[in-house]
Amino acid sequence: MCARSSFRERSHPWGPGLAPCALSGPASGARGQLSPGSGGDRGCNSMTLEAIRYSRGSLQILDQLLLPQQSRYEAVGSVRQAWEAIRAMKQVRGAPAIALVGCLSLAVELQAGAGGPGLAALVAFVRDALSFLVTARPTAVNMARAARDLADLAAQEAEREGATEEAVRERVIRWTEDMLAKDLRDNRSIGDLGAHHLLERAAPQGGKVIVLTHCNTGALATAGYGTALGKENSHRKGPGVGLHASENHAANQWAALPICPFASHPPGGLGPTGVIRSLHSLGRLDYAFCTETRPYNQGARLTAFEFVYEQIPATLIADSMAAAAMAHYGVSAVVVGADRVVANGDTANKVGTYQLAIAAKHHGIPFYVAAPSSSCDLHLKTGREIIIEERPGQELTHVNGVRIAAPGIGVWNPAFDVTPHDLITGGIITELGVFAPEELRAALGATVTLDGPQK
Repeated sequence: MCARSSFRERSHPWGPGLAPCALSGPASGARGQLSPGSGGDRGCNSMTLEAIRYSRGSLQILDQLLLPQQSRYEAVGSVRQAWEAIRAMKQVRGAPAIALVGCLSLAVELQAGAGGPGLAALVAFVRDALSFLVTARPTAVNMARAARDLADLAAQEAEREGATEEAVRERVIRWTEDMLAKDLRDNRSIGDLGAHHLLERAAPQGGKVIVLTHCNTGALATAGYGTALGKENSHRKGPGVGLHASENHAANQWAALPICPFASHPPGGLGPTGVIRSLHSLGRLDYAFCTETRPYNQGARLTAFEFVYEQIPATLIADSMAAAAMAHYGVSAVVVGADRVVANGDTANKVGTYQLAIAAKHHGIPFYVAAPSSSCDLHLKTGREIIIEERPGQELTHVNGVRIAAPGIGVWNPAFDVTPHDLITGGIITELGVFAPEELRAALGATVTLDGPQK
């Protein structure tokens, strides 16, 4: 690893170009408009933020394209509306959140009486709705896995002796609600396991580490906690509420179930963000670099917002600055997420991840991928088999509806790239443990099978 050069602003405890930000209290109002904080010209703001708001029969999702200027929630009352939100990346992004919103939208329709009449018609409705949701963003495996498992569940429940339409409908709804709690548990585990493994590898003698991450894999990409960002501080004071479910499953009293990334009790969160949160809570994080993540700027808009809100020391850089940061600022490790991990350990993640892995290997920096086992697809042997989604060219040529590129220029805009397994030098972090890419298939064999649903 390259030693930190004199280029670093050593006197600045928050890393290059970053100062602490004072945060104001929560914003008021149902739509959660941003309240100006006391961060001066740094534009620091505070607000009550929940990525997903769900209660039985009701689903609302945060319009993430409006962050960090304002928070606005859109009601999702149907599978069609969920498909559109997922496809447009307007309110929903991140493989776990895609699966959650897709399945919860089905639960909302079922609660309203959709499907049927009759068991056969209900099962067909569930199967067709889930198959449709999978087409919204095919690279993320979580939705496809959830669709398979939930369709199988509906069919099995319908075949039970004495099965009724009401009972099958209820069982499907409860399954989707149970996804939420599992997502939170898994993501906390990813954050803790990844942080401890990273410290053993990058700082075995103690001291603090500098971590670089890409895109957004925090609470806004999951049910709340985030994989790469990881564990929240237990002492942090902030607005929001946690995940609440009635103890009486039979009565199905799922009261307000906000999926809140900034809860007063630690919520969940996806991969890299979870790892970084955990490092911070352990007192072992010097600071984090987050890339802006063009063309959608998830890093600048979302990851940076989460870091500032939780007062995690961090510095925003352009995607093209990552290699320079590694060379001049002594980055200890790179931690990214994944939308799909295949049998040989190749991973698909936000475009730009592949080049980060190449730069990390050149500088001798451990490169980690953090993802729940639900993102592991052992049906595919190598990354060459992963379907890479291509997005509209306008996402690259326009910003906020204003053209910035020369008219007539051609555009190639893949949403993801594939990182070969031999570049993942730190390991693949799951809720079950941290594995070398070549160990992944055997390690997940007990819980993920090639022919059946995840257990």
